Amino acid sequence: MKVALVTGAAQGIGQRTAEVLAQRGFSLVLNDLRSPAETAVKVRGHGVDAIEALGSVADEAVVAHMSEAVMKHYGRIDVLVNNAGVSSIAPAEEISVAEWRRVMDINLLGPFLLCRAFGRIMLKQGSGSIINVASVAGLLGVADRAAYNASKHGLVGLTRTLAAEWGGRGVRCNAVCPGWVKTPMDDSAQNAGLYADDDITGRVPMARFATPDDIAQAVAFLADPAQSGFVNGHTLSVDGGWAADGSWESLRLRHRG
Repeated sequence: MKVALVTGAAQGIGQRTAEVLAQRGFSLVLNDLRSPAETAVKVRGHGVDAIEALGSVADEAVVAHMSEAVMKHYGRIDVLVNNAGVSSIAPAEEISVAEWRRVMDINLLGPFLLCRAFGRIMLKQGSGSIINVASVAGLLGVADRAAYNASKHGLVGLTRTLAAEWGGRGVRCNAVCPGWVKTPMDDSAQNAGLYADDDITGRVPMARFATPDDIAQAVAFLADPAQSGFVNGHTLSVDGGWAADGSWESLRLRHRG
């Protein structure tokens, strides 16, 4: 039996990641603030077991209870996917300390708490794969997102540090860095008038948004030791070339078919 825990599993990237891992034979632990009941139905439809683990990833007591519940039910953990996160869009000079702390707690402290709790279990097992869902904003600066960018840069740094500490004991740690993805988080930002589809597709060399499946397949690759067993400490950009392209807009558009 293989067991994976996915945070933020009720929708978007987390939901699709859970389903893709279920297709690959993983039993699932589904975390979110609200019941990921729809995800559980999808997962069980692939013939695997699934349990819910509700609560905030930034709450140390919740994470401790989660690890106890997983060990009681499954007795092991093979893959941890730190996907839960929040966005924050505001000019840097207007970000409050409370907002900064909220973003850091969920996007960086939460993944650390889960890595620490489940990393201890993986280290005892001598095996495991941790995948942190960071962002292209963890590799580059994006205006009006100081707290979010800093949290994702920190998550990339945490990933590399854990890879250095734990790789020699059988536990790999990698990050996936999505570009803009069509999810409810994107919908809310667009509904607020913060950007339009053309702003993104015009910037991405592949001329489209990512889908949750694009990200989920990358996570599944990093979860599988048969496919990525010597990949450790890597940041895998799944951004359609966003971080690679330094072209100006007219030059980028000229090269499209």
